Amino acid sequence: MNPDSYTSMTEVRAGVDELDRQLVALLGQRFAHMRAAARIKPNRSAVRDEARKRQVIDQAAAEADRIGAPADVIADLWEQLVEASIAYEMAEYDRTRG
Repeated sequence: MNPDSYTSMTEVRAGVDELDRQLVALLGQRFAHMRAAARIKPNRSAVRDEARKRQVIDQAAAEADRIGAPADVIADLWEQLVEASIAYEMAEYDRTRG
């Protein structure tokens, strides 16, 4: 996949579809890590860690900036991703600890 060599929308769409499959697989792995965190953390109050949340978002934005992607867009996406991850981790914590 090299977007600079694409000459048709069919190629663009195929590239986007492939990347979406890879992103979903990676997100699945990320949520598996959230399940591990829910299992390992000593109490429910440890699930939300605002300092860590800020660090994760800042790291993603910095990496986006480094590779020439829109850092503000990435930061917004990561805000949503981290909040969804926290909600998932809390649900997993509750599910496994009753």
